[in-house]
Amino acid sequence: MIGKPGIEAQNVSIANSTISLASGLALAYYDSADQGAEEPVLVLLHGYCGSSSYWEQVIPDLARFARVIAPDARGHGLSAAPADEVYAMEAFAEDVEELLEQLGIERAIMLGHSLGGYITLAYAERYGRRLSAFGLIHSTSLPDSEAARAGRDKAAAAIEADGIEAFVEGLIPKLFAADRIGELEAQVAKGKEIGRATSRHGAAATARGMKERAERGRLITTAELPVLLVAGSKDGVISSGSAFAATGDTTKVVELGKAGHMSMLECPEELTAAIRGFLDGMAE
Repeated sequence: MIGKPGIEAQNVSIANSTISLASGLALAYYDSADQGAEEPVLVLLHGYCGSSSYWEQVIPDLARFARVIAPDARGHGLSAAPADEVYAMEAFAEDVEELLEQLGIERAIMLGHSLGGYITLAYAERYGRRLSAFGLIHSTSLPDSEAARAGRDKAAAAIEADGIEAFVEGLIPKLFAADRIGELEAQVAKGKEIGRATSRHGAAATARGMKERAERGRLITTAELPVLLVAGSKDGVISSGSAFAATGDTTKVVELGKAGHMSMLECPEELTAAIRGFLDGMAE
């Protein structure tokens, strides 16, 4: 295990609990169990170089209608970073499964942002019986293109050579809507702060894992469960076309006009409304 000393916890994660997985991994997570509704259970998975803090502005409203659980993925936030050279999406999914098992949760709704969406699909493929619904937020079921795969290798090499801070400094501004970057300075700064807490090794291993992920569109096109797909009209990372590449009879599609890749920070009210609408539709 690779530790992460010197992190100011209150600034980079909202995790309020930690469990030890069978592998020995210390996994930090936020749980609203004592602060709001008990059911349904809503699991929110953050994106690359993010943490549970990505969801800080959407959780208060959602917790009035669901028990919200938001883990820090391995190598991110306050969770430990295993020494594996590649963090496969299936490994992230196994971490989430063990978390839910330890918490005694039998069924959950799972929504994943970007990297979290890839993990959600890996989870749905392996543990679909445990889901009552799932969704991707600024994510895609498509695998990386050859150019994107090369970019993952370049990112991993840059992180290992120059460190996480330099990488995050270049990455985070690209995640926000370009035409609103001036009014989103505080949000960009928050994204960078969270990103700098990502383990150097974990960030490189995650990049390699994203490179190797499989195409999983069939999980959406053939789904019998409700599926939510959220895209940002101004997303320069994952276009609406990629976000909506696979849809099915049970899919709800939402495009947020003000958002780039980070609606939970750019326009949290609109994202919250989209998730609330999805949850309300399930209850009908």
